[in-house]
Amino acid sequence: MLEYSDLSRSITQMEYAVRGPIVQRAQELEKEGREIIYCNIGNPQALKQKPISYFRQVLALCEYPELLKEKNIFPSDVIEVAKKILKESKHGLGAYSESAGFGFVREAVANFISKRDEIDSNPDSIFLTDGASKSAQSAMRLLLTESNDGMMIPIPQYPLYSATITFFGGKQVGYYLDEGNNWKLNKKLLEDSLAQAKRSNIRVRSIAVINPGNPTGSVLDYENISMVIDFAKEHNLTIIADEVYQENIYNHNEKFISFAKVLDDKKIKDVTLFSLNSASKGFLGECGHRGGYVECRNISREVSEQLLKLQSVSLCSNVPGQIVTYLLVSPPQKGSPSYELYQAEKMAILNELKAKAEILAAGLNRIKGISSNPVAGSMYAFPEIKLPKGKNDFQYCMDLLEKTGICVVPGSGFGQRPDTTHLRTTILPPRDKMEEFLKKLEEFHSYYCASGSEV
Repeated sequence: MLEYSDLSRSITQMEYAVRGPIVQRAQELEKEGREIIYCNIGNPQALKQKPISYFRQVLALCEYPELLKEKNIFPSDVIEVAKKILKESKHGLGAYSESAGFGFVREAVANFISKRDEIDSNPDSIFLTDGASKSAQSAMRLLLTESNDGMMIPIPQYPLYSATITFFGGKQVGYYLDEGNNWKLNKKLLEDSLAQAKRSNIRVRSIAVINPGNPTGSVLDYENISMVIDFAKEHNLTIIADEVYQENIYNHNEKFISFAKVLDDKKIKDVTLFSLNSASKGFLGECGHRGGYVECRNISREVSEQLLKLQSVSLCSNVPGQIVTYLLVSPPQKGSPSYELYQAEKMAILNELKAKAEILAAGLNRIKGISSNPVAGSMYAFPEIKLPKGKNDFQYCMDLLEKTGICVVPGSGFGQRPDTTHLRTTILPPRDKMEEFLKKLEEFHSYYCASGSEV
C-alpha cells in the first residue's frame, strides 16, 4: 500500500493557503448547514457575479453548432463570430488544437497587446494555456533547472509561486513589498533580498512581479516598473509579470501599465519577459473555463522551441478556454449588435467591484486594531491585524470562521514581515454580504482582542 512516507517531498512540502485547512473546515461547516461567507479566493461567479452574455452566447453556438439553424435567438455578430471560430478551428471545440494554441487566437492576442501598448507583438511568441497559472508554471519550469536555482517572489505573494518553486525543487527568494508605500517595490529591499540569496549560494534566475497586486490590491506606476526592469538587467534576471488583473483598476489616479510597454520604451533587448494574462480575472470571472496566455519577449528561437515542447507534452490547453481568451481580446466593437449590452454588463461589474473595494477598505480602517491600504486594483485587501500576545493569524482566521462563518486566509499563507500579522480577503461577495462581513469582523475582532483568548 502506498504510504505518505513514500511520496515525493516536493509534494508533501508544497502548501497552497487559499484552499488550505481553513477552507476545508469551511466546507465541512457548510455541509452541516452553516452559512459561509467565502472571501478566500478570486472566484467571482461563485459569489454571484453574472457571466457576460456575449461570451456565453458565442460559446453555446461553438459547442453546439446546431443552434446556428435557430432563428431570432442570437445577435447577428454572435453568429458571425461563432462561424469564424468554427471555421478557423477546423474541427470544432472537441478536437485538439496546435500545441501552442489556435493560430487565429494567438494573432488576436498579439493584436490586443499591440493596440493596448502601441508596440509590436508577435503571435509566434504567444502560447495559450489553461489559465495564467499554467503560463507561470511553464516559465518557471524553464528557469528552475538545478536545486540551488532561485526565484525572487514578492512577500506577500500569491501561493502559486511558492508552491510551484517547491514542486520544481527550486529555492524561494522572497523580497518584501513596501507596505508603507502602498505595497510598491523598493530597490533597497530587492538588493537586500538578492544579496542574502547569494550569501546562501542560491543562483537567482528570475523575479516575479504581480501587478495589480495579489494579495495587496496595489497598482504599480511607470517608474516602479522601470526600476524593476533595470534591476533585472543589472543582475541578469528573467521577469515573470503576472498581469491578470489589468482590467481591475478602481482608483482614478492609477492606471495599468504593462511590463512589455515599459520594456519596449526602454529599448532593452537583453531582459527576457514572460507576461501573463487570464480570462479568470478582470471583469470576466470565467475561472472555470481556464483560459490564459503568456507572451514571451527577448527569448531565442531555441528557447521558444523548448517551451513549445513543454506545451506539447500536455497536447494543448483546453479548447473552450482558448475561445474565451479569444473573446477576451477581441470583444464586440462599437456599432455591432452586441456592443451596448456588452459594455453595460462590463461596466456594471467593474463599477460594483470599485464600490466594494472602497467599502471594504473604509470598513476595515474603521475597526480598531485593523488597518488597510486602499484597494486600488485586483480583487483583494491584505489588512494588518493587531492580535493579543501569543496569538497567530492562522488561529485567528480559524476562530473567525468558527464564530462567524467568515472564510478568509491568514497572511502567513502569503508571507509577511516578521512580527506582523495580516489576513487576505476578497472584494467579491455581494454588497449586502460585504456589509455583513465587516460588521461581524468588527464584533469578532473587538471580542477576540479584549478577551485575549481563543473563541
